[in-house]
Amino acid sequence: MSLRKTIAVLATAAALSGSVIGTAEAAARVVTYNSSNTGEFQAAIDKGAQVWNSSVTNVVLRKVPGSANITVRVDNQWPRAYVTSLGRGSWVMGRQAVNEGHDTVRISSHEFGHLLGLPDRRTGLCTDLMSGASAGTSCKNPNPNAKEKAEVEANFRSLVTVQPTTFADAA
Repeated sequence: MSLRKTIAVLATAAALSGSVIGTAEAAARVVTYNSSNTGEFQAAIDKGAQVWNSSVTNVVLRKVPGSANITVRVDNQWPRAYVTSLGRGSWVMGRQAVNEGHDTVRISSHEFGHLLGLPDRRTGLCTDLMSGASAGTSCKNPNPNAKEKAEVEANFRSLVTVQPTTFADAA
C-alpha cells in the first residue's frame, strides 16, 4: 500500500473513531436536582428520578446537595411544576394529592416528566404517566409509556426549546 493510501486509511479510521467517541460522550445529558428539603418524600422523589434514569438513555437525573437544574420542595397544596426551559425549573410535591390517596412515586415521576419537556395529557389512563391525577387514586404506575419515553429522548436529542410553563396537577 502506498504511503498516501496508508495515510488516507488512518485518517478515515481516526475520524470514525472520533465520531464514535464523540457520540458516546454526548449520549447522556446530566440534569441535576436538589430535593434536600423534601422530608418524608425524599425516597419517593429519588425513585421518581430512578424511573426516568431506567427509562431513557440520553438524559440522566442526578441528585446534588447544592445548586441544581431542578429544585424540588413540598407544600400542602396540589403538586405542580414550574418549567423555565428543558431540564430546568422546579416542582412541588403537594401533600393534598398524597392525602387524597395519589401515589407519591407516580407524582414524582410525573412532575419530573414536565421538566423533561412533557405536558399534561389528561387521558385518564393509568398507562399514561402524564395523565396525572386523571388516572385516579388506584393508579400506582410510575413508568412512562413508550410514546412518553420517545418524546423525552427526542427532546434531549435535539435540545428542543421548551417555553416557560406552570403545570398545576389538580384533578
